[in-house]
Amino acid sequence: MSSDSENPATEAKPEEKPTPPKPAAKAEEKPEELPAFEKGISDKLVEKFGDKVQVDFVKEDRVGIKTSKENVHDVAQFIRDDLHYDHAESVTGVDFPADNEIEVVYHLGSYTESSLARQVLTLATRAPRESNPIPGQDSTKLPSLRDVFYSVEFGEREVFEMLGVYFDGHPDNRRLLLPEDWADLPPLRKDFAIKGR
Repeated sequence: MSSDSENPATEAKPEEKPTPPKPAAKAEEKPEELPAFEKGISDKLVEKFGDKVQVDFVKEDRVGIKTSKENVHDVAQFIRDDLHYDHAESVTGVDFPADNEIEVVYHLGSYTESSLARQVLTLATRAPRESNPIPGQDSTKLPSLRDVFYSVEFGEREVFEMLGVYFDGHPDNRRLLLPEDWADLPPLRKDFAIKGR
C-alpha cells in the first residue's frame, strides 16, 4: 500500500497568496522648480551661445555648464565680462577612458559681485584622450583660460602634469608637483598603475 505522499492526487497544493491591491494612482507630480536666480544665469548663457553650451544642472547656489573645447574660451570670457564671475576657485580634471576623453572642470566664483558671493559656476569641457602626455602633435590639448582668469595658472599646471592635458597659451606648462625625472603616465589617468602592485 502506497503512502499519501506518493499519490499525486493527494499532494498538498501550495497556498495561493492573494494579489496585493494596486496602489492608488498618484496625482501628477509637478516638475521641480529651478531656483530663479541661478536659472537666470543659465538662461543668459543659453541666450548668448545657444546650442554651443549645455546646461548640466541648476540648483541653489550652483550652475553647471558644458561646452566644447572650441568654445570654452569665448564662454569663459562672457562669464567673466557679462556675468561678473571674476576668478577660478579650482581647476580639476577627470579621465574618461571609455569615452576616450579627458574632462577639465573650472569652478568659478566672484569676489566683486555681492549677488554672486555664494554662487559657484562650473564650466566643463572635454578633449580627446591622446596616449602621449608630452606636448606635441598627438598630446591632449585644450586652450588655456589663464588670460581670462589669472587664478587658473597653478590649477592648469596641476591638470597638465596629473592628467597630461597641455594648455595652449598657458605661460608656464611645466611640472608643479611631480619629480622632474617623472617618465611614467600622468598619475591621475585611469590606466596608470603603481609599480609593484
